[in-house]
Amino acid sequence: MALVYVIEDDSAIRGELEELLRREGYEVECATEFGDGTAAGALAASPDIVLLDLTLPRTDGQFVCRELRQASDVPIVVLTSRTTEVDEVMSMSLGADDFVAKPYSPRVLLARMAALLRRAQGSDEARSTLERGGVTLDLARSRAAHGGREVELTKNEMRILALLIRRGGTIVSREALMRELWESDAFVDDNTLTVNVARLRQALEKIGVVDWLVTHRGQGYSVR
Repeated sequence: MALVYVIEDDSAIRGELEELLRREGYEVECATEFGDGTAAGALAASPDIVLLDLTLPRTDGQFVCRELRQASDVPIVVLTSRTTEVDEVMSMSLGADDFVAKPYSPRVLLARMAALLRRAQGSDEARSTLERGGVTLDLARSRAAHGGREVELTKNEMRILALLIRRGGTIVSREALMRELWESDAFVDDNTLTVNVARLRQALEKIGVVDWLVTHRGQGYSVR
């Protein structure tokens, strides 16, 4: 089930989007604060796609778009009433994948989102290796390599490491990691994730990777 992160300050439109998306089977999380931390909040949720308004309090959606794209390849759909050619060109130049004008057609919005998610899934499947900080993750073989040494990872260890690398060094919340592993964080013992992260750390230490997987107390995890 794909997770949609909605960055929209108008409560009526936000509620309308939540209802529409949940009815279509999506999970939905929404930004609750707007400002310097808007992009970081979105990345912490580890979404599969972002819906982004341009007119936001204390920040501008184009700045948020740029910050998201610099840190992640998550699909971004700009959904806005700012529909000038300049706004559209600037948004796409900063990394947006699509631009939808308000008032929007729900059927058109859903169709465009589905197309972006299919494209993103195909891109992920085509990438058999991920790399960050000198650590290479071979997804096909479930093995991590560093400095000429390799270690085999369990399925859960590989999923955790893949998500952390894809998020480009930003903090990934424990809730997002649990969704990645078990598709729902509702019935998972929190200690299970702690154990899996500890085992991943031990596996990485076997190939000389120390203090690279970072615990951020009360927030989540990241890689350097």
